[in-house]
Formats: sequence, C-alpha cells, structure tokens
Amino acid sequence: MYVLQQLINGLSQGSIYALMAIGYTLIVGVVGLITFAYGEMVMIGAMSAYLFYTYVTPNFFLGLLVAFISSGIAGIFIHKVAYERFLDAPKNIALLCTVGCSLLIKNLAQIAFGSQGNAMPPAFETKPFYLFGTDLYITTIHMVVIAIVVVLAIGLSLFLYKTRVGLMLRAVSQDKMAASLVAINVKKVTLIGNIVGTGLGGIAGLLYGTYLTNVSTVFGTVVGLKAISACVLGGMTNIPGAALGALLIGILENFGIALFTSSYRDIIGFLVVFIALSFRPEGLFVFDFTKGFKRKGGK
Repeated sequence: MYVLQQLINGLSQGSIYALMAIGYTLIVGVVGLITFAYGEMVMIGAMSAYLFYTYVTPNFFLGLLVAFISSGIAGIFIHKVAYERFLDAPKNIALLCTVGCSLLIKNLAQIAFGSQGNAMPPAFETKPFYLFGTDLYITTIHMVVIAIVVVLAIGLSLFLYKTRVGLMLRAVSQDKMAASLVAINVKKVTLIGNIVGTGLGGIAGLLYGTYLTNVSTVFGTVVGLKAISACVLGGMTNIPGAALGALLIGILENFGIALFTSSYRDIIGFLVVFIALSFRPEGLFVFDFTKGFKRKGGK
C-alpha cells in the first residue's frame, strides 16, 4: 500500500512537472531557442496567484487565469528583450539574454517580496478519499492537479492541430524561412508560442504552490531545471515525451523520498536524467510535435 501511495503522489507531482515541460517544449519548438528564464515564469505565476488569493479572493479558477496572464505578460517581455531581435543571430546570444532576464526577474522579485517562503492560501478544502476500504487514499489536490493538467494537455493538442494559429505555430517550428515565404509573420507567431508556453508555466507554478502549500521567489531556478531535464529526457521538441519524462521524474522523486529523505528530492530527479541520457543522448522518445513519430534513422 505504501508503494502505491507513493505512486499516486508521484503521478500528481509529476503531472505538475509535465505541464511545465509541455510549456517549455512549446517554446523551444516554436521559437527554436533554449531559455533559462522559464523557471522565473513559473515563479511569477505562483507568486501572482498567491498575491491574488491574499489580497483579492482565494478563487481557484480566477487564480488559474491570473497565473496564465501574469506569466504570459512576462513571456512578452522575454520575447521582446531576448528573442525578437536575435531570431537570425547565433543562438548563444539569445541564450545569454535569457540568463540575464532570469537574474533580473529573480532579484527584482526578491527585492519586492523577499526570499522567504509564503503559505499559499487554500482555494478549496483538501480532504482524503480512501480507496477500497484501505489506507490508500487520493486527496482533492491530487485529483484537481491531474484533471487540470489533462484538460490543458488536450486543449493544447486541439489548439496545435485544429486551429489556424496552431498550424502556423507548427509551420514556424519546422522552417521559419519557408513560413515567412508563405506570408506567415514569424515574429508574431513566435510571440504567440512564447505567451502560450510561459502561460502554461504560470499555471504549473500555481499548481506547484497549491500542491506544496508554499510559494517563494527563489524556487523558480530548481523547477526550471526540472522542466529542462524533462524536455531533454523526452526529446526537446517532443511534447508527449517531455510529459512522460516529467511524470517519470515525479514518480522516482517520491519513491526516493520514501527510501531516503526529502533532502534528496532534487538530486534523484537530476540523477535519473543523467543516467538515462548516458545511454540514450537523443532522449527516450523520437518524436516531433510538428511531424509526428519519426522512423528509425530520423526518416
């Protein structure tokens, strides 16, 4: 029963990581650039929801909207400063810009709100539901987190494959020059992709803070690295793979906590990525959300 309980906890926590990873993969796929400011987008979503809960109302669904909008606005700032002028420049220039943006946002947030942890006000009552008359249980937050992530993942899939904007996002991801030749505004489309990706990260930040009942201005670095790790584990432009990699990290972290202590939580996740990539450096899955699964040899 204890093992099954840790599996439930891991699936719930891994679902949050999966949403972070999906947003990150979308940014990498569409913009074509690695970012080190994504963790701060997650943090902005969590802190914005915390402030909204504290000073306005602890309404969970409004909190989701606030987290998405605030992180999306921050995503516009990142795009204008670090991406837009460097789309055709060497990628290391934009990468260094995102490092600077990350440090700027993190330090401004610490100056404004401090670096201490803040208890997230409860938006709904959390209670356990025991399964089959055993000690195995699933809580309200477990169900809410998994349901929100599944709904958003399905919504994103429909957005990418069933809408004109989604078609343009996939076209830009495949070939920016060819997309521009068929009258697609590449800068505008990459901006939309970045807003959606950072907005999903903001919602993930709210869920992360709700799940742990604590938020701060300094947790963005760690969760950002976990999002990157999940993407690398699944394949950088592989949305399903990144989600599965994030779930794997979440599950193994919880089993690791059960076997050792919570202080090893982050070490375990990164160690799994290191071991997996030592044997399969291209990622565990070969998939591109713009084209579908590739055959062996990348054909």
